Amino acid sequence: MSGNPSHRLAAIFQGLTDAKRTSLLDFAEFLHAQEGGVHRDSGVKEPLSIPRPGEETVVKAIQRLTITYPMIDATELMNESTALVSQHVMEGRAAMEVINDLEILFQSHYERLTENE
Repeated sequence: MSGNPSHRLAAIFQGLTDAKRTSLLDFAEFLHAQEGGVHRDSGVKEPLSIPRPGEETVVKAIQRLTITYPMIDATELMNESTALVSQHVMEGRAAMEVINDLEILFQSHYERLTENE
C-alpha cells in the first residue's frame, strides 16, 4: 500500500473495528499533543491539584498530568510515555494500569526536578 499517507490512513481506519478505531484516534491525539512540545512554565513549583476522574482515557490522563505538572517539559517524558501508550494501544494493556504508570512517571520526574533545586 503506497501513495498519499492520508489516503492510506483513511483506508486502514475504514478496515478497523469501532474499538480499534477509538484506539487509533487516541494514539493519533497523543502523537499530535506530543508534536506541540510546548515548553512548560518553570515558575510553578508545586503540582496542581487536579483529581483523577473515575473514567479516563490514556490520552486524557496525559493531558491531565501535563496540566498537573506544568513545571515538567512533556517532551522530556516522550520516550517513556510513548512506550506506555503503545502498550495500551498496540498490546491491549488496560488503560487503568497504563494511567497508574503514567502518574508514577510524572511524579518521579517531578521529584527528580525538585531534588536538583
